[in-house]
Amino acid sequence: MTARRLVILGATGDLTGRYLLGALAEMAGAGFLPADLALVGVARQPWDTPRFRAHVAECLERHAGHLPRAGRMEVVGRLSYVAGDVRSPAVLNRAFAPDARDSVAYLALPPAVFAPAVEALAGIGVSDDSRIIVEKPFGSNLGSAQALNHLLHRHFAESSVFRLDHFLGKQTVQNVLGARFANRLLEPVWNCHHVAAVDLVWDETVALDGRAGYYDHTGALRDVIQNHLLQLLCLVAMERPAALAEKEFRDAKVELLRAVRRPTPAEVALHTRRARYGAGQVGDRDLPDYVDEPGVHPARETETYAEVTLFVDNERWRGVPFRLRTGKALAEDRRRIALSYRPLTEALFGQDDDPPLNRIVFEMNPDRLVVDLALNGAGDLFCTEAAALEVDLAAQDLSPHARLLVEALEGDSTLAIRGDEAEECWRIVEPILREWERGTPPLHTYRAGSEGASAGAGLGADADPQLAGHSCEGRFDGRHQHRRSVEASGDAVLFQ
Repeated sequence: MTARRLVILGATGDLTGRYLLGALAEMAGAGFLPADLALVGVARQPWDTPRFRAHVAECLERHAGHLPRAGRMEVVGRLSYVAGDVRSPAVLNRAFAPDARDSVAYLALPPAVFAPAVEALAGIGVSDDSRIIVEKPFGSNLGSAQALNHLLHRHFAESSVFRLDHFLGKQTVQNVLGARFANRLLEPVWNCHHVAAVDLVWDETVALDGRAGYYDHTGALRDVIQNHLLQLLCLVAMERPAALAEKEFRDAKVELLRAVRRPTPAEVALHTRRARYGAGQVGDRDLPDYVDEPGVHPARETETYAEVTLFVDNERWRGVPFRLRTGKALAEDRRRIALSYRPLTEALFGQDDDPPLNRIVFEMNPDRLVVDLALNGAGDLFCTEAAALEVDLAAQDLSPHARLLVEALEGDSTLAIRGDEAEECWRIVEPILREWERGTPPLHTYRAGSEGASAGAGLGADADPQLAGHSCEGRFDGRHQHRRSVEASGDAVLFQ
């Protein structure tokens, strides 16, 4: 059932200004904003509706100025405002009046305010046909995520709770499902018999950009790997669901997450790396040391760069390293999913000792699919050379934030994160967080504008003696494991 009212709690905050308002304007411009949907903002600022609308117009001009003016002005004109504390039932009563049926409450709030806001929503008797949207981070560790789930389930059915991760709204991410499950060419070789390694990369040239208040308490592991990259891992590695429907799709993701091996302290030391940027230049921007950024507390040892290698202990993926990497203030924006295939073992061509890689690469921003093959060389037909087959994917009709918001307003939770799924993600990364807090491995520094802290030593499958001679069948000869840098479009991605 499509919602009739969207109440934004934290309507003057950064999340609303940077993303949510632009998503609404995009939906309005493309005809996806329901004609009878009322928009209400709630925040502490002692404003009236005209003052709030002026603020919204300025935010849209700054963060979504590329969108058609008509869509932006439609959002501005629909909004009303309630000033007050989102933790107050009396304030929320005013926001949901005169009828709280078919409503959606969007918690664009700091995590510390989630619990009292949920209690206040329950206190005003929001109806069972209403919904609640929670943006990440969903908790800061396993215990806090479990506590938040318990609180939500005390007052709302799981089907009414939408934990949104905008990565799942990305077209290229969803194309992984089509590539896997709609192509007989790929699905038979999507397993440990053929795949040598999987790389999930989200590198950014942006630094803090004034977000130290949030980021210095969070870090790269919590900010990107725990949620975004683990979602990518799910889509790459999950078993085929019985249907692309809410229950079946989310069941398949949870099953996969439960198969991910929880790292031991020794594995954390061997298979993870953390670092933060030092002074350097990114493009034409001079950046200081991370510890000298306003609002940063050096003693926290917050990482801006994280690498983690995980293993999935099931028959499809046993022995295959899944290598997750993210960093800020790096030389380039690299956003990709890359599957690297094992070389054929039969010697036939001249350079079989070092053959060109076979790879499937899903590039994001811009969206592109790249397949790397080995073909006969132009000079010597009995040698091979690398060839890349590339296709640019069609433009996405809506941005990821807008797409997920449309589905939440319609009540479709297929791409929302289920409660047990959120907890499983924390189960995987919590041992890493614990060892990092103990100083293992040590925190390194990389120059802003560089390739990051990946020097290529001590990480990945080749660094683990336990992987030598092991595969899903137990017959894989370690010398056949690919030992060059995994590259995508000429870029060395992670480990040597």
